[in-house]
Amino acid sequence: MNLPDGLLGGTWTIVAWVLFVPLAILALRRAPWRVLGDSGRLNFWLGLIVSLILLWNMKAGVKPGLSLHLLGAGVMALCFGWALAFVGLCLVLAGATLNGVAGWEAFAANALLMAGVGVAVSRLIHRAAERFLPRHLFVYVFINGFFGSALAAVAVGLGASLLLALAGVYDVEYLTGEYLPYFLLLGFSEGWLSGMVMTLLVVYRPEWVSTFEDARYLKNK
Repeated sequence: MNLPDGLLGGTWTIVAWVLFVPLAILALRRAPWRVLGDSGRLNFWLGLIVSLILLWNMKAGVKPGLSLHLLGAGVMALCFGWALAFVGLCLVLAGATLNGVAGWEAFAANALLMAGVGVAVSRLIHRAAERFLPRHLFVYVFINGFFGSALAAVAVGLGASLLLALAGVYDVEYLTGEYLPYFLLLGFSEGWLSGMVMTLLVVYRPEWVSTFEDARYLKNK
């Protein structure tokens, strides 16, 4: 997480930008901007971005690129869909980068890891739950809010470790022994916080959660 400039080689940085630019354009085009016409949802989206900027600045780490912090991708994806979530997390990354937490040269790689992988895993978990599990409030909160968010954080850690290993920045043995195990603890924290937030939202502000409908999850339950 939060890769600094110069850590990856030039080839890896170029590849990251080549992958990031079309994905960002697609997200900007697919994002349902009309939902932000509601002042409540707009304020929530912006407030979530500001809150995550603060969380991303509260990081722990001992070596360049080996930092840990809460992600928020699960909440973003469940509340706004993949496109707005990706754009929002890129804005979070931009704020964190302006504060010196990450580098602008490595912006694309960081965005693909934290926004791309995080949102993709959260979306996959949600779609799998929709298809294979009963539509129940407990299932929604536990599987999507807790488990999906936790798995998204762990997946980002795996993706970052794989990238750093392939780029030759750190040895696989060091990453598996000194970095990856902490993502299990981070995943639990991510899941607990995200599950709590989603519980409050579906109870008090279900209209702010695009993937939740009272008629589907509460009617006749």
